[in-house]
Amino acid sequence: MRSRPTLVYADAEGHIFDWPGMEMAGRSGHEFRRIQAGDWIPLPPGSELFLLPQRLPVGHDPHTKRFEILSRDPRRPSRRVQAVAAFMAPAHTAVYSAAYHAERDAPLLPLFAYTAVGWHKDGFVAAGIRVDQDERQDLKNFDRARIERNARRRMGRERDNRLIQHLGKCALTYGCPAARNLFMERWEAPLPTSPVCNARCLGCISLQDRKDLRATQDRITFVPTPEEICGVAVPHLEQAPRPVVSFGQGCEGEPLLQADTLAEAIRMMRAATPRGTINLNTNGSLPHMIPELCAAGLDSIRISLNSARPAYYHAYFNPQGYRFDDVRQSILAAKSAGRFVSINYFILPGFSDQPDELDALCRLIEETRIDLIQMRNLNIDPEWYLSRIGAPAGGRAIGIRQLMQRLGQRFPRLRFGYFNPSLDPTSNVGGNILRARPSRTPE
Repeated sequence: MRSRPTLVYADAEGHIFDWPGMEMAGRSGHEFRRIQAGDWIPLPPGSELFLLPQRLPVGHDPHTKRFEILSRDPRRPSRRVQAVAAFMAPAHTAVYSAAYHAERDAPLLPLFAYTAVGWHKDGFVAAGIRVDQDERQDLKNFDRARIERNARRRMGRERDNRLIQHLGKCALTYGCPAARNLFMERWEAPLPTSPVCNARCLGCISLQDRKDLRATQDRITFVPTPEEICGVAVPHLEQAPRPVVSFGQGCEGEPLLQADTLAEAIRMMRAATPRGTINLNTNGSLPHMIPELCAAGLDSIRISLNSARPAYYHAYFNPQGYRFDDVRQSILAAKSAGRFVSINYFILPGFSDQPDELDALCRLIEETRIDLIQMRNLNIDPEWYLSRIGAPAGGRAIGIRQLMQRLGQRFPRLRFGYFNPSLDPTSNVGGNILRARPSRTPE
């Protein structure tokens, strides 16, 4: 028993305990799984623990060798309990979701990722792996006092730049890591531009119509001018270590809908400096706009996918006026222009690692020759997501680590990571980075 993590639960007041009588369990799609060696890591600094209301913890009983629901506090049997999940720090990907049993009328979970968490020896552990050794969003690298000082100073100095004002709020109110890095003058900086979108994603974090699901941050309400964009981007490209500036952020809609503004801003950036990487995060809905942006000087593109299977893609993204084939064509257009292409792959254990999903992803990689898969945890209620997209209940997943290993073996040049890489070798100096190139397969 001591060789495996033990179950953690919360009492009615929200105090978290471990229970040595049961092992930590994980969830893979619709199934519970026993945690094996290599499936857990110490809870990364900067992670958070969430209570899951009206959801009972599920663990593995080593005596009955069955998964059991913990419905009462074992220390005070008259008291009820709640399940607990981890929201892991950036650069980490879940191997298993939290294991729980939802009671009738359990409320929809907010838009976060819910990783299985347990207790091992003297600390919390999470069912995850680190997929990117880049430290750009590690908690230890953020100086709150410096961020606030720099943000308020720059917001005061550039009162007429609406984008600076917006990003100041992102850094100071929401704690956005990218915005905070902007004001610490390093690494990747955000360039939100679009208040509108042509998708209606189930898990959109900036706009929700449902009354039972709130967006986690405000969406930008204006289209910044090319001059405002360059006022943010050019100093960052010129001065920051390993600089990346990225259109397409969580606080906006779809940047391709502002392609003309983006193209002009990119031309202005490149007229000012050849340094750094200009990146676009997008849903890839408008492939005919990609060549123009590449010709203007765009260096890399990252396209978001929850699935390489069109039916499940459409069920999650709810595209308005485009289809999955347009996304595929955008990848091909960027690769034809010689650009670095990533996919922002929304990971949910038990779905992303299904054999049929692996086969579809392999076909997409073979056709498009993407360079990098960013293994991003899907921020959504897992059970609601599987139900809404119509994911089948049967079929055993191969595991997230095995998914990465098989892809790495089949595509040796394919990289795994979490962040948009800096592609300019002349600017890859300075900054607190472990290594620029992430491992191809997990350790």
